[in-house]
Amino acid sequence: MRLKLAAALLATTFVTAPVLAQSEADKDARITELEARLEAQEVRIRQLEERLLTAVEGGRPLAEASTIPRTRASAVPAANGASQAPRLAAAAPTAPAASSALSVSGDLRLRYEHNGSDNDAPGDGRGVLRARVRAAYQVNDWLELGGQLVTGSQDDPNTTDVTLGNFDDDLEVSLDQAYAHITRGGLDIWGGKIPQVFRRTDLVWDGDVSPQGIAARYRVPLSSAVSLGATGIYFPIDRSVTGPDSTMTGGQIELAAGGSMWSGALAAAYYDYRLGSVATADAGDFRGNLLGPDGRYLSDFDLIDVIAEVSVRPLGARWPISVTADYVKNLGASTAADSGYSVALALGRSSEAGDWRFGYGYSQAEADAVFAAFSQDNINLATNYRLHSLTADYVYRKDLILNATLYLYRPDDPLYAGTEDPDDWLSRLRLNALFTF
Repeated sequence: MRLKLAAALLATTFVTAPVLAQSEADKDARITELEARLEAQEVRIRQLEERLLTAVEGGRPLAEASTIPRTRASAVPAANGASQAPRLAAAAPTAPAASSALSVSGDLRLRYEHNGSDNDAPGDGRGVLRARVRAAYQVNDWLELGGQLVTGSQDDPNTTDVTLGNFDDDLEVSLDQAYAHITRGGLDIWGGKIPQVFRRTDLVWDGDVSPQGIAARYRVPLSSAVSLGATGIYFPIDRSVTGPDSTMTGGQIELAAGGSMWSGALAAAYYDYRLGSVATADAGDFRGNLLGPDGRYLSDFDLIDVIAEVSVRPLGARWPISVTADYVKNLGASTAADSGYSVALALGRSSEAGDWRFGYGYSQAEADAVFAAFSQDNINLATNYRLHSLTADYVYRKDLILNATLYLYRPDDPLYAGTEDPDDWLSRLRLNALFTF
């Protein structure tokens, strides 16, 4: 009996051993197959992510970016013996790569400036330097953080120039901008000390002024060639703990259009200044605006500013002809000296190596036509002036522009000329070399 039982067990072992061995072999083969498929999927995912990231950075449609050849691993046999492609599990990156998210740029301007007059007053020459470095970091597809460092006095918002002298003292550098910029579709929102958001000329806004507070702009296309935009700002100017603050609330509506041979824009703005506190204002902020007996501004400043721009290209892309006109009126002025205007004509462009650009401009501003603290700083007179300007730009290379600018100006109304000779035409010649990176 025992011999029969042993024989049966031995027979069973010989019969089942190949089956068990075959099961173990199948299990190992299936594990190897699954590992190969997973590896193929990871390769595919990495390819899709790289292609999608390249598309986002380069502005190509995502559909084009996702056209990636299938990997040969898709032909790995499935457990059931059929040929089955692996599933695709591609996800767009949540943030751009660090190497592409940070952008840094800046410029250095070296200038020689000569000032003179037609009444043979002593001439004066000086060397001037300006340096700016700006950076922006794209945190994700809707948030950008930016800032700008500049030379110049931190107490003067409308210039970053430094006169070379002062026994070789070191340069003063300040943080001119620090802001967050949110973009959602056609809506842009800025907060902090921000870049200029309005269409502008030097008549109302000097190019160096960086407003502070919160601003928003919304643009909507009306057609393929026409767009409508609206911009608004809340601008804290001077804070007081014992009385009302000084603020500005402003808005601008802009209509822009263009074609293959022309472009144009029309913008209308309203800037409402409420100047409750002037505790931190100095002579550089009043700059020609009329003052009352208490040393405060004589006028309120409620500015209507209308700008029209037209550019045509009958001579080709290298020689566009453009005209810009700006008219401003202060509805809050306490005197009749409440308006100003400017007209500028330009021929040529200054974007490519070898380009030339020539310009002529005329502007006239009455004493309380503009809020002088933020208006042009090109000449000694911030308001109550008549000004002719001639400019010539030559692009030696894309990172070096040479410029010559001549200003001829005098006081507009002798009543508000102060110590200036109302009949004396003053001159200012500037020779500039602008290096950019």
